[in-house]
Amino acid sequence: MQRAADHLLARQHPDGWWKGDLETNVTMDAEDLLLRQFLGIQDERITAASARWIRSQQRADGAWPTFHGGPGDVSATIEAYVALRLAGDSPDEAHMALAAKWSRGEGGVAASRVFTRIWLALFGWWRWEDLPELPPEIIYLPKWMPLNIYSFGCWARQTIVPLTVVGAHRPVRPAPFGIDELHVDPAQPLPKRRRASIRTWDGVFERLDQALHVYRRFSPRMVRRTAMNACARWIIERQEADGCWGGIQPPAVYSVIALHLLGYELDHPVVKAGLDSLDRFAVWPEEGVRMIEACQSPVWDTCLAAIALADAGVPADDPALVKAADWMLGEQITRPGDWSVQRPGLAPGGWAFEFHNDIYPDIDDTAEVVLALRRIQHPDRARVDSAVEKAVRWNVGMQSRNGAWGAFDADNTSPFPNRLPFCDFGEVIDPPSADVTAHVVEMLAALGLERDDHTKRGIDWLLAEQEDNGAWFGRWGVNYIYGTGSAVPALAAAGLPADHPAIRRAVRWLESVQNNDGGWGEDLRSYSDREWVGRGVSTASQTAWALMALLAAGERDSDTVARGVRWLTETQLPDGSWDEPYFTGTGFPRDFSINYHLYRMVFPLTALGRYVRDEPFGTAGEPAVTAGSAAGTGKGA
Repeated sequence: MQRAADHLLARQHPDGWWKGDLETNVTMDAEDLLLRQFLGIQDERITAASARWIRSQQRADGAWPTFHGGPGDVSATIEAYVALRLAGDSPDEAHMALAAKWSRGEGGVAASRVFTRIWLALFGWWRWEDLPELPPEIIYLPKWMPLNIYSFGCWARQTIVPLTVVGAHRPVRPAPFGIDELHVDPAQPLPKRRRASIRTWDGVFERLDQALHVYRRFSPRMVRRTAMNACARWIIERQEADGCWGGIQPPAVYSVIALHLLGYELDHPVVKAGLDSLDRFAVWPEEGVRMIEACQSPVWDTCLAAIALADAGVPADDPALVKAADWMLGEQITRPGDWSVQRPGLAPGGWAFEFHNDIYPDIDDTAEVVLALRRIQHPDRARVDSAVEKAVRWNVGMQSRNGAWGAFDADNTSPFPNRLPFCDFGEVIDPPSADVTAHVVEMLAALGLERDDHTKRGIDWLLAEQEDNGAWFGRWGVNYIYGTGSAVPALAAAGLPADHPAIRRAVRWLESVQNNDGGWGEDLRSYSDREWVGRGVSTASQTAWALMALLAAGERDSDTVARGVRWLTETQLPDGSWDEPYFTGTGFPRDFSINYHLYRMVFPLTALGRYVRDEPFGTAGEPAVTAGSAAGTGKGA
């Protein structure tokens, strides 16, 4: 445990924060190269380094997966292939021929996602007419109408608005080569398929898409131009201080393209800042190799690191923890954002995930930051009290009608956005989830608010969401182990006894899925195949989540816990960390997965600290806010 704590402390930035690499898949790298090609800003060094990374991730069968050890993905493979073609790889080279053959076997370009085909259309490799239509006039839909932009999750909203501008322009900058080798039948790239019945939702939205294609041909030019200008204003108003949009790569890429198509030159301050922000997503894992992060996670990593160190026994007034608290306090967001559309009277006070994302603070980060701050004895107690009071008021105010919490918005549950043919790229809404709700409940319980009505409603929702097998679904981590590892500590912290039926069912499930080596693991395929639920190669972070749940359930002296702790201690590396190539973070279930490189350090340290010190709820340190003052912030927010 001491080695793990020392290793984590050594990774702290002088300013007080932690940030591990955030690894996703090669579509990030491919799209970075495609963007540079489209804008005419190629750089030989960057192209070569990105191409090396892309090649290094190819499977033996020629495909590219979207997570370590996963199956090939046709969209990722096609994007990687065309990026390598642009980087100079010949279609006759063995790795390229193998990739093309694999792609054809999976249906070729026609089987790829809409995002992939949009990129191909930009270079003349796909017909714009054969893409789903989403007009920029969507910006005008009032918030009470279905399919208004605020009915989409914030990540989808930020992506869709600029893409409506791109789709309205339908630009083509022809590539110097064709990609017939990626089509099953180059003479008929888009195979004919039967239309869905009008009596089904799929059929209804197919007809809506056809109607939007007709509207495109007859839309008044002035209306279209005004709508695109409104989209441009919306985009520019949401550019962050660092030049990015939403702190994530996809909206930034599409916003730069959209603004450029609207006449903004590459040296325009808005566009230049956007391009500069994209460069900051680059990680160089070794000399001459460049990987693109989809996002950066300093706030999330910092609060989790602080909690882990406190659990490991680092004194609450240790300079490293105080410095972390200083940095987190400086990151609190005190301006309204898109969340205000649903909660116009709510005062701000949350934290975002990234360095700069004031428009989109999230409930999960806010809960974990509060849990971290209460573990730290900061010399300016009044400053901490004020920050936590604002945070609790904001988080409580973001509770959805059903008693639970989503990540970025309240009541973002419309069934319609996911039905659009345009939206095949993953989750496009932000409904409440068990993991986020659990973290908020845990935060409220830690502040003495376990009897508060907001907490009770969250507990009731969590109990109702427990699945028949005793586990909880994990929205933002993989998967049922993460959901259960979040829910059980929260319920126990809120006062549910260890013999409560829900907790006993969770314990039995965790016991049933423990691997023979003593660890726990769950494959990302559990999101689409029930056979993988609770099954996978043991990982440090998932073993830690299981242990955190079992410790909270009063199982410290069980053989199950002893075997899990033994697995962690026996697999620890000499430097105090753990090896974890497997992805245990979730962006979109089934579609976008994340390897948080700091998870393998913070969560095992948390679990070991709680085991060694016999403090399953992280009780060390004084609460930053008394129960009385926090209750005042929660009521009626």
